[in-house]
Amino acid sequence: MRIAQVAPLAESCPPKLYGGTERIVHFLTDELVRQGHDVTLFASGDSQTEGKLVPCVPQALRLVDGASNLIPYHVGMVEQIRRRLDQFDLVHFHIDLFHYAAIREWNTPTVTTLHGRLDVPGLDSCYRAFPDVPLVSISDHQRSPLPPVNWVQTIYHGLPENMLPFDPDGGDYLVFLGRISPEKRPDRAIEIAVRSGKPLKIAAKVDLVDVEYWETEIRPMVEAYDNVEYIGEVDETQKAELLGKAAALVFPIDWPEPFGLVMIEALSCGTPVIAWRNGSVPEVIQDGVSGRIVESIEEAVAAVKVVVAMPRAAIREQFDKRFTAERMALNYVGVYERLIKERSVELNSVSHRNLREGLTKRVSDGSTHMMASTRA
Repeated sequence: MRIAQVAPLAESCPPKLYGGTERIVHFLTDELVRQGHDVTLFASGDSQTEGKLVPCVPQALRLVDGASNLIPYHVGMVEQIRRRLDQFDLVHFHIDLFHYAAIREWNTPTVTTLHGRLDVPGLDSCYRAFPDVPLVSISDHQRSPLPPVNWVQTIYHGLPENMLPFDPDGGDYLVFLGRISPEKRPDRAIEIAVRSGKPLKIAAKVDLVDVEYWETEIRPMVEAYDNVEYIGEVDETQKAELLGKAAALVFPIDWPEPFGLVMIEALSCGTPVIAWRNGSVPEVIQDGVSGRIVESIEEAVAAVKVVVAMPRAAIREQFDKRFTAERMALNYVGVYERLIKERSVELNSVSHRNLREGLTKRVSDGSTHMMASTRA
């Protein structure tokens, strides 16, 4: 198949540090190439891919001064894709809704994976206006806020099987990995560490919008306890070491998490997860096998002693069965094949209908001409 993958332009594929969507697009593109498909990646020019790269901006827009408004860049990217449509059997979008109006005029089939939360004001009216756009969700729970739309499948994220190696031994500390923000609840992670007596390593970025939250609430907590260490952002190599040597990942979210990539990163290492029952968590974590799902600080503290005794090989087995890049790509290929077939049937039906209408019109025109000649 000839497939176009369309990535957000805020980060490169893969991102240098924090970034989930672009990382998944990178893994998916490379795995599709490995499986023999002809894949073109539309992304920032500093991206890396085993496919063909079409650079839509020179570098990730997060690194460009004055590029805070991402809309013009993504609209321009959609136009670049339109001009190349004859090169693709299908276009796979990962850019939310920038392309919806444009693709209505395309004969090339498309699919859009939604990577973010969908309980955002205004989205409901948008999706009521575009109910036929084929959509993929990254968890079943993610779908719940939207009105009826054209969901074609839920496909969980996947990682290359050797990217985060299995560590059979682990270590003695807890880890919080991701982003410092109120909905991620690093304060809960700190409280769990303090009450359980375990060291905690916090590896997370601080966005500009969360600087005040970090300075006024989280940083004072970090500085107040000797067993809490703030590391900052980490790259893939550092992440593998950090997660592999952890006793457990603490995922104390307080929002409807669409997927939670860090959970399967931990599972790849064989590291158990202690996670709040929000969003996708019950779909990703098998309670009692790959971690514990909790609803309070007290339950989380009690879970620490439980998860450190879980067989790490069984946790890694969950990853191998459910969350590899190979499985993710195969699931998407099934969606691509189905949508290409449906569009082919649709176009053939339209062509036959137009042919019949043309024949009917010619016959009608001929009859009218004959009647006119007879009257003459």
